[in-house]
Amino acid sequence: MRPMLTVMCGVALLLGAAGELTAQGVPPTARWNDSATTVLVSRAVARRAQQLADTGLRDYTARADGYLTFLGQVGEGFTEPPRILKADQLALEIFWRAPDQSKQRIVGRRDTLLLPTDINYHRDHLGIVQNNFPEIIRLGEGDEVRDVPHPLSPAGLAAYDFMISDSLRIGLPGRTLDVYEVKVRPRDDRLARVIGAVFLERGDAQVVRMAFSFTRAAFLDRQLEDLSIVLENGLVGTRFWLPRRQEIEIRRAGTWLDYPARGIIRGRWEIGRYELNTGLPASRFTGPEIVSAPRAELQQFEWEGKVLDSLPPDVRATVDADVARVQEEARALVREEALRRARSSTLGARSISELARANRVEGLALGAGVTMRMGGGFSATARGRFGTEDERVKGALALAWQRASGVGLSLTAADDFRDAGDAVERSGIVNSLAAQEFGSDYTDPYRVRGATLEASFGERLGLRWRLAGSVERHDGLGVHAAPSFGHYEGVLALASADAYRGALRVDRPTKLSFLGTELAFDGELRVTGFEPVTTAPVAAPGPGDPALESRSTVTRGSFSLRLERPWGGRRLTTHTIGVIADGSGAIPATELAMFGGPVSGPGYDYHSLFGRAGLSQRVELQVPVPFPSLSLGRFGRSPAEAKLIPFMHAVGIHGSDAAVWREDASGLPAARQPRRVDGVYPSAGIGLLTLFDLLRFDVARGLRDGRWTFNVDVTREFWRVL
Repeated sequence: MRPMLTVMCGVALLLGAAGELTAQGVPPTARWNDSATTVLVSRAVARRAQQLADTGLRDYTARADGYLTFLGQVGEGFTEPPRILKADQLALEIFWRAPDQSKQRIVGRRDTLLLPTDINYHRDHLGIVQNNFPEIIRLGEGDEVRDVPHPLSPAGLAAYDFMISDSLRIGLPGRTLDVYEVKVRPRDDRLARVIGAVFLERGDAQVVRMAFSFTRAAFLDRQLEDLSIVLENGLVGTRFWLPRRQEIEIRRAGTWLDYPARGIIRGRWEIGRYELNTGLPASRFTGPEIVSAPRAELQQFEWEGKVLDSLPPDVRATVDADVARVQEEARALVREEALRRARSSTLGARSISELARANRVEGLALGAGVTMRMGGGFSATARGRFGTEDERVKGALALAWQRASGVGLSLTAADDFRDAGDAVERSGIVNSLAAQEFGSDYTDPYRVRGATLEASFGERLGLRWRLAGSVERHDGLGVHAAPSFGHYEGVLALASADAYRGALRVDRPTKLSFLGTELAFDGELRVTGFEPVTTAPVAAPGPGDPALESRSTVTRGSFSLRLERPWGGRRLTTHTIGVIADGSGAIPATELAMFGGPVSGPGYDYHSLFGRAGLSQRVELQVPVPFPSLSLGRFGRSPAEAKLIPFMHAVGIHGSDAAVWREDASGLPAARQPRRVDGVYPSAGIGLLTLFDLLRFDVARGLRDGRWTFNVDVTREFWRVL
């Protein structure tokens, strides 16, 4: 398999149950390898051997309909859902003949390319698994997983521990089945083994479903992060348990620069239309197990709708709670094992902007970093950067410990810049180009020196929680660079102050929510005590009180909420940002609500809307429209459509009297814009999203003393790597 990127592919998948499931009791004394579990598993092993020799089933034919999707995911912790890059829809003819002959023929195949990629799948990814795997499991034609003992084989009895962990009741027409969930774990996780669960019918020890992953030692490809399988069987002809649904997910992970990237292959299959004992000839099974019909026959296959129209709506989400739980438990063990033993060093940066950036303070700044992973979940990271115009070195050193559950602790010491405001208005690379060439710098940096201790608590109540405390010194900065054309505006006026801060942060990565809505949320509540070091501003004028004459305490809350809802071929999206700050004394500019720019206030100048409290609200509708398709050679063609995006936006500001613009008498660049009064500042605009939804053009007009603005940038999903 060759993904276009150097990092790619897989984990996680799931399936629906065979009927109505209800939980039943499990003996409270259930434990690993107890007598009841051992008897049940031994019966299952014997039953599998009996099935292979069962003369009642001589052969069968069936039809399998499925999807292969290739997805990409980036970012620390891979918190955001993966993005579909390519989707294939397939139709298979399935043939089986006793004792173990199998043949699969691809009679229909079509695909949709959503981002450039030249991925090719292993042949066995294009078909289904029959007989619940042989006694030795191989995947990816032996390139991904090879020679792993099946848990329900004679060798598996000695290689694995088993425990009955749950009991389910499955309702079928005219019949009710009691099913035990039996957890499986390797006795030695340093060997190539399975981790997961098998679901066995209590009466006959038949395999109803299997859900499992593999130990790290099972992966022959070192970039493999996880490989997950779900096999579900259905009762055919009142006697034979044959494949009904199957899923496979393969995740490969690596880094682009030093930024985590992941490629995922997901396969989902529905198998049906069984015909038993039709008298298949032996000649049917000659040659490779999985073959494709000629191109002409594939092109004649009759499909309904488009590939993405028929793609399961949950392709980015998990289904079936009991299987999801088993899969997550197995993955957690694999992640814990990987963290415990991983030892490596990585040179590079998390984004292009960490290697090179341009702004009004530093001019051109060049940087790099190194991360050392020491095993046991411990790591150390050092990063540095040098500005050619301010001639100053900035850097940070971080020590961290993290468990697979997300629980962790980190200590960071830094002398670096931090941006004021709650919304990033541009990608790093676009801002560098605009700043260098046209003097348009959408950052508001100030200097921060100090140390931060942060504890992560993993996911609780659907949110991820972090608690941080820091001791810092904040200083204003000056403009040192000059653009190729035009001039730079001033930076924030900020007096030197010591800051003692405590912060509680929560976030919810994008997940499916009510009525098919995708919802993402993050919020922060922080309390900061400021103690002045000097009483005069050290930078060009800007908003805020530049002279902290006495100690002050500022309490600040902020949140960002994104909602997206597919609506036919359209997509409705909203983005809300809210900020409120209050204090016992002067409020530094860095603590104010600051809006204005392509994201937080289109049609208004950058950070020209500010005050003690503010709310930014956008609503937009993405509508597909025809657009020329471009050929990208072996990477395919771009879609023959773009998305037209009309949008409305409004910013509400309160407490602007707390932020005073001051005239500059020092010869430094002039202030950006006179202050605005409290009120609502609406705007309207239209955007165009094109070229695989990678490039976006926006034109907007501020409707209250605003102006026309134009912006071009890559889609926000890729800002973190730019």
